[in-house]
Amino acid sequence: MTSRRHFIASIAAALGGSSFAADGRPKTIVLQSAWDTVNIGDIGHTPGTLRVIEEHLPEVNIVLWAMKLDDRVTAMLKARFPKVTILQGSLVKDGEKDQVLKRAVKDCDFFIRNSGMGQDITHMQFCQKHGKPYGLFGQSFFPSMVEGNGAEERIALLNGASFIYTRETKTLKILQGAGIKATALQFGPDGCFGIDVRDDERGLATMKKLGLEDRKFITLQLRTNTAKLPGVDDSRTPKLNPLHPTPKQIADDERRAAKYRELVILWVKKTGHKVLIAPEVKKEMEHNKRLIHDPLPPEIQEHVVNLDYFWNADEAASIFARAHTIVCHEPHSPIIALANGTPIIHTYSEFHSPKCWMFKDIGLGGWLLEMDETPVEKMTETLFAIDADYPAAQAKVKKAMAYVHECFGKSMNHVKRTLNHG
Repeated sequence: MTSRRHFIASIAAALGGSSFAADGRPKTIVLQSAWDTVNIGDIGHTPGTLRVIEEHLPEVNIVLWAMKLDDRVTAMLKARFPKVTILQGSLVKDGEKDQVLKRAVKDCDFFIRNSGMGQDITHMQFCQKHGKPYGLFGQSFFPSMVEGNGAEERIALLNGASFIYTRETKTLKILQGAGIKATALQFGPDGCFGIDVRDDERGLATMKKLGLEDRKFITLQLRTNTAKLPGVDDSRTPKLNPLHPTPKQIADDERRAAKYRELVILWVKKTGHKVLIAPEVKKEMEHNKRLIHDPLPPEIQEHVVNLDYFWNADEAASIFARAHTIVCHEPHSPIIALANGTPIIHTYSEFHSPKCWMFKDIGLGGWLLEMDETPVEKMTETLFAIDADYPAAQAKVKKAMAYVHECFGKSMNHVKRTLNHG
């Protein structure tokens, strides 16, 4: 086996590079991901990007630095990616897990921070200190990443990246405007688009239990101005999950929910089909039931089902793959749906982050509707246009996803070149 590895390494070197070290060992990537377990987007980033790396760099060892895990997410990842080593810990603490993690990063050949919105820089500081190349995959940033206190250091760290792929072009323009000179600074889709995990056994059982038929139901979820966890304030700025919403924020929630209720009523009356209130974020389950399901007229409510447990990303993918259209105030249910061939409508609020624009960037701007500015008539028109020529809508999804995977291929080629010349 050792001689075979040396042979592979020598042949690849003669051809201009290799993802194997000089002694024939596969090179190693550390992927920082798995941001949370109460949001199917934060869950879905990880299997999506792992699948992309596996597909384009099958010979590379992958160490997953998982920020948050639970038993079912861990089981899903281990079943789909049995060769991936999963670590937890911190680069700024000194416990046993932290030391193991630090050693893994020091020993790796490349470090990738997966898709997200966070503006933490400790991973870049650690990599720079220890001479490890690093890249940012499918990122969004607020302008504050390159402005205000500490901006000089943040900009220097961004300039030191081997690549920065932004998941929408608005972030790309923010970084370009700040003069960022990373080796590669380009648009590159959210890693969640790569997701291929499915739990059809649970998904089909849930559909049977709820009376949902293939392509005869839509799903939706509203994002509300409410705390991420009961009794816990969100200290981020701007505040996105307030523990004590203002009267205006409460009114905003009620006004947006009224639009969704009207959309549901018109859908049910025209088609007779069902609606699944499907959670992207665990904390929204009670609020969506309260604001959308419960106030509906009884004759409409009979066609609306509210999922009463928080599912994993693989079960969500299985059900989204069989839905008619996913309508969502959040972006990652639409991403998981598109990855499974299903049309979407993203009713966005940009103050949540610029990530909403990724749908326009992949050619689906017609399905991107601003929640407050778009009248319900326009939302309904968009939904029924999808319904009127469903094969055309599916072809639109296929075209968008082909572009996404083309972008993934280019980004992974850059990673490979970086590994080859590291």
